Amino acid sequence: MTVESSNAEPSGNPKTTARIAGHPIHPMLIPFPVAFFVSVLVTDIVFLNTGYPIWAMASTWLLAAGLFMAALAALAGFIDFFGSRAIRALRPAWQHMIGNVIAVLLSAANLLVHFRDGAASVGLLGVSLSAAVVLILLFTGWMGWEMVYKHKVGVAE
Repeated sequence: MTVESSNAEPSGNPKTTARIAGHPIHPMLIPFPVAFFVSVLVTDIVFLNTGYPIWAMASTWLLAAGLFMAALAALAGFIDFFGSRAIRALRPAWQHMIGNVIAVLLSAANLLVHFRDGAASVGLLGVSLSAAVVLILLFTGWMGWEMVYKHKVGVAE
């Protein structure tokens, strides 16, 4: 991994600073926590409909895996965000970052609830937290794509 100091690609597009072999790291990592956190909502709903405790346990493991991968994605995202004034100048970058921090904090709270209450956690509180995280991820994903497609962050033309 290299951390580069320039704020723009040769094309003038905002440059990501956390890279491997010239490829931005953050977009490589984000599919994992998103898939895990969306799956938590699915397994919570399946548990509510079946009552099988294995689904509540699956939610707990998915939350833990999602938080681990979110930490890795956040590290790369923070390097990009704080390493480039051009990225920090974008409103969608702030919305993307703040929203994702909120989603991770809600997921951490949800993990604590799942650890504390086990299968009983998959009630109104657990499902509400899972659903809130998914809704936030829809918004932050939209902001992330806006940075790439509208503002060309990390795009080398």
